[in-house]
Amino acid sequence: MASAEITQLRRQAAYIKKSLFEQGYLDGQFLQLEELQDDTNPNFVEEVVTLFFKDSAKFIANIEAAVEKTPLDFKKLDAYMHKFKGSSSSIGALRVKNECTLFREYCQQGNGEGCLKTFQQIKKEHATLRKKLETYFQLLRQAGPYETATSSH
Repeated sequence: MASAEITQLRRQAAYIKKSLFEQGYLDGQFLQLEELQDDTNPNFVEEVVTLFFKDSAKFIANIEAAVEKTPLDFKKLDAYMHKFKGSSSSIGALRVKNECTLFREYCQQGNGEGCLKTFQQIKKEHATLRKKLETYFQLLRQAGPYETATSSH
């Protein structure tokens, strides 16, 4: 691949990443993950994010099952959401984390309607973030690793 193409792919990836921060999808925790990535583990962030989406699918399924039961078990819902919020926070998924916080507030108020509405929003934010991050990582993979200058002495 020509270096101009690689530069263009990296530019597109940088633009997506910038927009994820500007639109509030990600926070500084994502940058901290990127700082942990190095030559020995060049796909670290993508692996962590992939694991998050795998785990969060289980959280969503558990919450989905719990919100279908009546009466709602707010204590159980709050416990599930507490774990989901922690997981979201660990990769810097700001919008998802904020919705989790709101959901937990509704649990504490015993507001079933608020929980259901917020859960729909959580699923929407989660799906949007997943799609955007998949595109971001795909561009980075296509661009390939950064070439590091080596001394030829």
